[in-house]
Amino acid sequence: MENIKKLVTILVPAYNEQDVLNLLYDRLVKIMNEQSMYDFEVLLVNDGSKDDTLKIMQDLRKKDSRFCYLNLSRNYGKEIAMIAGLDYIKGDCVVIIDADLQDPPELIPQMLKYWEDGYDDVYAKRKSRKGETFMKKFTSKMYYKMLQSVTNIEIQKDTGDFRLLDRRCVEALKSIRESQRYTKGLFSFIGYNKKEILYDRDPRAAGQTKWNYGKLVNLSIDGLTSFTTAPLRWSALLGILISIAGFIYMLVIIFKTLFNGIDVPGYSSTMVVILFLGGIQLIFLGVIGEYLGRAFYETKGRPLYFIDRYNEEKETNKNLNK
Repeated sequence: MENIKKLVTILVPAYNEQDVLNLLYDRLVKIMNEQSMYDFEVLLVNDGSKDDTLKIMQDLRKKDSRFCYLNLSRNYGKEIAMIAGLDYIKGDCVVIIDADLQDPPELIPQMLKYWEDGYDDVYAKRKSRKGETFMKKFTSKMYYKMLQSVTNIEIQKDTGDFRLLDRRCVEALKSIRESQRYTKGLFSFIGYNKKEILYDRDPRAAGQTKWNYGKLVNLSIDGLTSFTTAPLRWSALLGILISIAGFIYMLVIIFKTLFNGIDVPGYSSTMVVILFLGGIQLIFLGVIGEYLGRAFYETKGRPLYFIDRYNEEKETNKNLNK
């Protein structure tokens, strides 16, 4: 009886990546041809690109039937593009990799080896981050350190989305239908048997990064508000401390006035206190608003995305709220 080969899906979310897709194709095909003990499919997810990304995906599909493409109806962001891809994959496991080739596809055979050894989540951890500024590296390090200190989930540092996931990990992620997604945290949240691989991250093969500090800040806020209520507690504690300080200051003024007969002037100091407390209150309202806004979006129950087409077929977008 002929052994049935396991199917490995390689998931590639892409937004305006026309400059690198052909390079990615060459390197993936080489790896897939060398790993003859597996069947492969490559699912390219076009996240509403405005360049020729979709056309190149269609050309790759014509050239090699192992390459499939999923065209989202608009740009939803990488987090949603990944869950859309996970909804459509067919493999016994999936390797998530960016199109820019900063994460070397040549690690995939090693990931498959560890998967065969029984690991469910084989993730790549960066030893170095070539092409990134000192400030980006420093802020990333501080952010993960802070996030780890306020959550009871072990957050993986210096890791991205480049990893192999067993089918049961995929099903676990698919069951989480949050609209404000922080997938890096969700990888830790679902647990299962994990294995780390160290590697050196390369510069982009071509094109420009789609991330800027504004998007990174938004992603950081999503991470904090998704996995901890610590900011709300910090707000409450800071409010208590300010109230205690204000009460002590009030007692000082009362004693000076009653016992020393000193009329305490203080228009300037009063204005400073008022502005300071007003600023603190606005900060607290902003923190509460972040959590309230997340609850607002989640209670709507809208589908996470809409699909324009899967390969050559237009999608009717039924049963998207899985």
